[in-house]
Amino acid sequence: MMEKVYPEAKKVRLVLDNLNTHFEKSFYETFTEAEAKRILKRIEFSYTPKYASWLNIAEIEINILETECLDRKIESLEKLKQEVGIWETKKNIQEKMIYWSFTKQKADAKLSKHYVT
Repeated sequence: MMEKVYPEAKKVRLVLDNLNTHFEKSFYETFTEAEAKRILKRIEFSYTPKYASWLNIAEIEINILETECLDRKIESLEKLKQEVGIWETKKNIQEKMIYWSFTKQKADAKLSKHYVT
């Protein structure tokens, strides 16, 4: 796939969060060893800092959902949908928000050493 999309690129830089599937080992789990090595020769991994990832907000919300709503066995898909719907409605009425404080300026200050100029 990379060869078709980026035929001239010597390296393809992937910017990823730190999800457990976003590492070299996943290539070895998915492809033969030879194919994984061939692909990985052309890939450069760049990871977003754990504390700055936009996914942190989603992960926080999923954790809250788990703690407040999914902390027990739910016997059917219908019941699951109902429970999550009730939880979601309650959350929306409460208008609780996550306030993201990692600004562009803070990111620039913290990450500038990684920038290529």
